Amino acid sequence: MPRKISLFIQFLPVILVLFLLAGGLVTSPDPAGWAMPIDHSITTDTRVFLPLVIKDSVRSPQLKWQRGGCYTSWCETGWYSSPAVANIDGDPQAEVIAGTYDLVALDGLTGALQWRVENSNRIWPGIALADLTGDSQLEIIVGRSGNQLTVYKLNGSPIWTRNPFGNGEIRTLAVADLENDGNYEIIVGRASSGAIKQLNVYEPNGSVRPGWPVLRNGEPGYGAGMYNQNVAAADLNGDGYKEIIGPTDTHYITAFDRNGNQLLTNPMYDNFNPIGPKFWSQVGVHVDHSVDLRGYANCGVEHRPNFADSPPTLADLDNNGTREIIVVGNVYNCGTDPYTSLYQMPFVFNVDRSRWSGSGFNWTVIPIPDANSGPISEDYDIIETAEPNPVVADIDGDGFKEILFASYDGRVHAYWLDKTEHGQWPYRINNPAEGFLRFASEPVVVDMNNDGLAEVIFASWTQKGSDHTGRLHVLDYLGHVLYELDLPPGVGSDWNGALAAPTIANIDNDPELELILLTANSGVVAYDLPGTEFARILWATGRGSYLRSGSD
Repeated sequence: MPRKISLFIQFLPVILVLFLLAGGLVTSPDPAGWAMPIDHSITTDTRVFLPLVIKDSVRSPQLKWQRGGCYTSWCETGWYSSPAVANIDGDPQAEVIAGTYDLVALDGLTGALQWRVENSNRIWPGIALADLTGDSQLEIIVGRSGNQLTVYKLNGSPIWTRNPFGNGEIRTLAVADLENDGNYEIIVGRASSGAIKQLNVYEPNGSVRPGWPVLRNGEPGYGAGMYNQNVAAADLNGDGYKEIIGPTDTHYITAFDRNGNQLLTNPMYDNFNPIGPKFWSQVGVHVDHSVDLRGYANCGVEHRPNFADSPPTLADLDNNGTREIIVVGNVYNCGTDPYTSLYQMPFVFNVDRSRWSGSGFNWTVIPIPDANSGPISEDYDIIETAEPNPVVADIDGDGFKEILFASYDGRVHAYWLDKTEHGQWPYRINNPAEGFLRFASEPVVVDMNNDGLAEVIFASWTQKGSDHTGRLHVLDYLGHVLYELDLPPGVGSDWNGALAAPTIANIDNDPELELILLTANSGVVAYDLPGTEFARILWATGRGSYLRSGSD
């Protein structure tokens, strides 16, 4: 071949790109690797992207190790506690820290046990990690049944244990630097009935923060138990301090400043009894905002949500610099005895409790559910509860965030801000033809091949007595299945799967990421994620981070 022709062929890709740039068809690449500007007015899925660099396709997860933390012949039951990852001993790779009843640290490369702290009380919330005091040393924070809150060193030795309430399991746990002074506080909630003292806050040294616990005796408002990871903390009003949002086993949401004072609502709610300014805990949530303004529902006709299992997420949905409050409520008919659950749906609020609208979107009216949105089971003796933890991430790269959650309808939902589900969402986990039930965990979101469009990864579990296991599910941003892999079978159990959100991290010091799962009956499981050396992680673990604070 003549040399001139050979050089032309060699540089043809560069010539084509320069030609397109000159014609205005391609702009300089953005950090996601795409070569065209984002048009925020586009709401369909018909965009054509021209990558400057051809990206690898998303590759299948590969089982790395399993049964982490198990004993020789059995495994402790794993619940909803998402694992954490930290280098606890200064060796080349990180360790996995996970909790069932015992707390364990596992070698990231092999899954071998590094240490174990035995305990007879189960761990529900995700394992939290934070440098509580600003000394550059992480601590491990764990909430358990038996009303236990414990802070550990990275070697597993306890620093202090407290009993935040008179009774109840600690399912609600988050860590936040409430006043930006470099010291993190620990927020816990009580999984038992009663409005008084449902939330408590501890300083790093184990002392109760002044003004807590709440609700205080004699305060107006309503609250009750917090039966999931029902708290989030972030600066919602731009004052430099963090606010705390805590939905409860009612149709009320509690909201506080850092010192335990209740947050006031928008004056639009002042006109129902008692007339005058109101706290969040005095303004009930209903499907229709007009009923919120009236202050009561006509049961049987007007429905309302329960927030017993409803973690809040605090995120800037439209990228305007202000966070919104996203909570998935269990909408029910209060005219039946017992109440009838109808569907689970996101509600979006501003810091003053008004319903959110902005950037051309309006969530004053919530989305209308389809006919398949009712619960397939709410009996944990049949199948463990599906928890509607909202995940907020921009999965399509348009600058606006989507709201994803797993539901008791046996599906994983993804709502765009236009209040519709695009592509193949919702994705049905439960297949009636199988003859048994399946539910899904909270997802994680990661752009595995850095092509500007995120993948959504979650686990599932099966009905008790089914003799089947759950799966690891990898979907693209439009809900198309990329991979579904059976998880290892349960050890000595007639069902298995993973109730807890996965965790995405690098645990073996190679360039690629791994995915870690706490399974129900086969210990901790790790998967290699080939081709992820340039991945972008959008939602890495349960409740978004190892602080478990539910904020972006």
